[in-house]
Amino acid sequence: MDIDVRGPRFGAAVTAAVLATVLVTGSAWLLAWQTLAFALGAAGGVTRSPYGLLFKAAVRPRIGPPTGFEAPGPPRFAQAVGLAFAAVGLVGYAVGPAWLGLAATACALAAAFLNAVFGYCLGCEMYLLVRRVSVRVQ
Repeated sequence: MDIDVRGPRFGAAVTAAVLATVLVTGSAWLLAWQTLAFALGAAGGVTRSPYGLLFKAAVRPRIGPPTGFEAPGPPRFAQAVGLAFAAVGLVGYAVGPAWLGLAATACALAAAFLNAVFGYCLGCEMYLLVRRVSVRVQ
């Protein structure tokens, strides 16, 4: 079942705000929360992530019916990519080196920012590229 395209974009905006706050404060706890949010989105899909549930309950009823849909696979893969970067960042913030936490968090922030502001999902594009390559290999 396809998903409302505005949901992942909303989630990316919240994610970008959280990750920017992590970069400013250096809070490993806040990054741990974002890591959990990514894990839930990767495991259950973006509609079952905390930000997806918030979108469904508080935002979507106020903005009307969906204007476009997309397959859930690419955003779910993007959540897994975000999880990997957040996990590396969490290790950097929690046990060091600090530059690792900063770099991994900044990369995740850049990807979330691109999705939130421009609707360009790097993780989704990675997913589609992998699918194209795997089809050619077979």
